[in-house]
Amino acid sequence: MWTFPQLREPHSTCVLKVDNQRRDLDMNNDIDAEKMTYFVRINELRLVTEYTPMTAIGVMQSSFQLHLLLVIDKTSPKYPEEMRRYREAAELFKGKILFILVDINLKSNERTVSFFKLKKSQLPALAIFNAPDEEQDVLTLDEVSVERVQDFCNGFIERMEKEKAPNEEL
Repeated sequence: MWTFPQLREPHSTCVLKVDNQRRDLDMNNDIDAEKMTYFVRINELRLVTEYTPMTAIGVMQSSFQLHLLLVIDKTSPKYPEEMRRYREAAELFKGKILFILVDINLKSNERTVSFFKLKKSQLPALAIFNAPDEEQDVLTLDEVSVERVQDFCNGFIERMEKEKAPNEEL
């Protein structure tokens, strides 16, 4: 249970560090446990953030330009081990890429899956998205491995840098 004894102090704020940036919740308005929980949930970051209606706002407002989505069936018997390897790969790109888990069993994730033109038969899959220019790439997998994730991310980053380089010379 969260306890915030300073909630009633005038001009107080709740401070979170998210994406190496400070986020403040204005405590001058009426704040209850539900509003505080909502603020923390949309601003929390883990190595892997599960994409849900609750976390969608935080993901979309993240300062990370690159998002890597693991689109997977969480009910699969392979899920725990594949998730462990995905988290391990996330450590390698901490601070560079936002790693996101998209469970295909959530009805709210159907639009996200269709955005990358993926079908259930193609899963698990990785989808990488560069927010500023909406560049994307998709890789279907037999299984998730640290090496495959690392190669996919590095390849996408290299392509983005090559595409950007000629424009900078102009």
